[in-house]
Amino acid sequence: MRIEWINQDAVAAAPAAGMSRRGFMKASAVAGGGLVLGFFMPGAGRWANAQQAPAKVYEPNAFLHIAPDNSVTVQVNRLEFGQGVQTSLPMLIAEELEADWSQVHGALAPAGDQYKDPAFGIQITGGSGSIAHSFIQYREIGAKARAMLIAAAAEQWKVAPEQIKTVKGTLIGPAGQKATYGAMADAAMKQPVPATIKLKDPKDFTIIGKPTKRLDARLKSTGKQQFGMDFKAPDSKVAVVARPPVFGAKVARFDASKAKAIKGVIEVLEVKTDRGGSGVVVIADGYWQAKTGRDALAIEWDTSGVEKVSSDKQLAEYKALAQKAGTPVRTADTSKLAGAAKKISAVYEFPYLAHAPMEPLNCVVDLRTDGCTVWAGSQFQTVDQGAIAATAGLKPEQVVLNTMMAGGGFGRRAVPTSDYLVEAVNVAKVWQAAGHKQPIKMIWSREDDIKGGYYRPSHVHRADIGVDAKGEIVAWDHVIVGQSITSGTPFEGMMVKNGVDATMIEGMGEPYEVPLNLSAHTVKANVPVLWWRSVGSTHTAFVMETLIDEAATIARMDPVAYRKKIMGEKGKRHVAALDLAVAKSGYGKKALPKGQAYGVAVHESFNTVIAYVVVASIKDGAPKLHSVTAGVHCNTAVNPLTIEAQIQGAALMGLGMTLPGAAITLKDGVVEQQNFSDYVVARMTDMPKIDVHMVPSNDPPTGMGEPGLPPLAPAFANALFKLTGKRLRKLPFDLTSA
Repeated sequence: MRIEWINQDAVAAAPAAGMSRRGFMKASAVAGGGLVLGFFMPGAGRWANAQQAPAKVYEPNAFLHIAPDNSVTVQVNRLEFGQGVQTSLPMLIAEELEADWSQVHGALAPAGDQYKDPAFGIQITGGSGSIAHSFIQYREIGAKARAMLIAAAAEQWKVAPEQIKTVKGTLIGPAGQKATYGAMADAAMKQPVPATIKLKDPKDFTIIGKPTKRLDARLKSTGKQQFGMDFKAPDSKVAVVARPPVFGAKVARFDASKAKAIKGVIEVLEVKTDRGGSGVVVIADGYWQAKTGRDALAIEWDTSGVEKVSSDKQLAEYKALAQKAGTPVRTADTSKLAGAAKKISAVYEFPYLAHAPMEPLNCVVDLRTDGCTVWAGSQFQTVDQGAIAATAGLKPEQVVLNTMMAGGGFGRRAVPTSDYLVEAVNVAKVWQAAGHKQPIKMIWSREDDIKGGYYRPSHVHRADIGVDAKGEIVAWDHVIVGQSITSGTPFEGMMVKNGVDATMIEGMGEPYEVPLNLSAHTVKANVPVLWWRSVGSTHTAFVMETLIDEAATIARMDPVAYRKKIMGEKGKRHVAALDLAVAKSGYGKKALPKGQAYGVAVHESFNTVIAYVVVASIKDGAPKLHSVTAGVHCNTAVNPLTIEAQIQGAALMGLGMTLPGAAITLKDGVVEQQNFSDYVVARMTDMPKIDVHMVPSNDPPTGMGEPGLPPLAPAFANALFKLTGKRLRKLPFDLTSA
């Protein structure tokens, strides 16, 4: 642990300066600058154990700055892209620090070992782990800083530390002495850092648990917030790449004469692209000139030697595979299937899905012989920093990766291959080889983003379930077919067991006590795949919750009562969330207008349970979602406003999966969709009324970024069954084929 002086202005300027953190700290060590605390915090977990308690101390990965003007700046070791961590993480420090919240600010930290996630062991924003993993970490930073400020004041005032109180950034002595944190920061720097510290009892929280407006709200609502797309390095040029239509294909030949004739176009060069392919980059003074130049290119592509996937053929192959047992994952006796009183036989289909964040991919690269500075909205700073270094022929410590505010990501900005950043560095290399030195700003268009790969994998599920005369599930044989998102990545050793990706089968079975016999087929295809918000639960929750609902119908039981009946010991939090949603929705007590019906689903992902009770109808032949009541069990709710927003956003995204056109399809290896005109996402007009209610708890918080998505589609489907009598077996919804 170390304490260093730092100048407040330097904190804000550091990312743009291109310094390493060590150089930054050294250059900023000037007297009178304030107090910076760098901490050795719990760290170095494994991907596979990311949802477990943080391991022991390894790397310094966070710091707090108290300036002479009493302002408090918290370095946020994550990417802020709409989920609210630039407010929630500072809340944790401010709580234990007893800071004046009106003087607290958040800053996005650059890539650095000190900012590694305590559980993942790398710097990452993903797995719904920001608050869950840093809850103790950030509170300890605040508590230790407060203890040092008290110790400094006690020494000056010659009183016992326990005689000093702290209130909103002010130290108060027993005889009425007063000093602001900023005024005491110089003396606090000289105090030893406490080895251990007692954290607050939850009953004493004054910030944690209180609805808190976001620190970035004013900048965003006034259009002043700078996102990655807004950033431009001095004298930088804009690069737009024409990528191969089939993943991994190469340029055979191209004619750049028309592109070069466009005013503002500077260079047209061949460049390496993702998956061993190549493309053509147009570099110009601005985006419009670069895009117009790309549109004018004449390119012949060499697609020989690369697989050309077609969705219809792939689906047929998946369905055929699903009829056969795959690699065993979970075994149970299926002999009672043959003699079951009633049976459910179902095949589920799920398409590829694009991430489609509002802000397409972009970055700025300033490549030099002695280093590289990059500005990007990265979810994966540690991996991206290493990939940039390897591509540039540098050491990781020679790469400064500045974290920019991003307009969404849903996983697309956390790619094990660092595809768009590696491509941007390759562009910078050919640009320099052509005799130029200016930084490059790489911009992807919406079309580039949707056609550019790394999708939620397509899947097929086959289920055969036997139900006895009493309505009990006596046998369940289940097969899943799909691609692995972690095979071939650094996480394969942790996530793939016996050839089966754990993300493919997550969410299956629990918390229900059912005799599930589960196996899986892992298929390889020339379609880049990646985690998508809530990962495997995007499809497993739909399958589980519609099948359980179907079993409840066969058993002639209320679907809520049936779920609670077959939940095991692990279902206590599920019951609490479900009961809360039911109570707040009026389910079972409030009669609905004719033509409307309730639907129910409950699912756990990232250790958080979400239960939905929805109301739906069919209007002009199309499904309509009217309202959603959410019961949320995420343990301690650090910022209820952020949690409410997360649920609302995730539910809308889950609704988007059900809308006709919400699918990525391929023909002869080419993605057929290219923009929101043919790839459907949920819009304002689709938004139902969403009420969010949280189960009270003082236990450590669990993940919130993703769990709100999975149960929405099955709850909606279950409501539609009550209206149509037909079970929906695929996403997006198609009432004509149900």
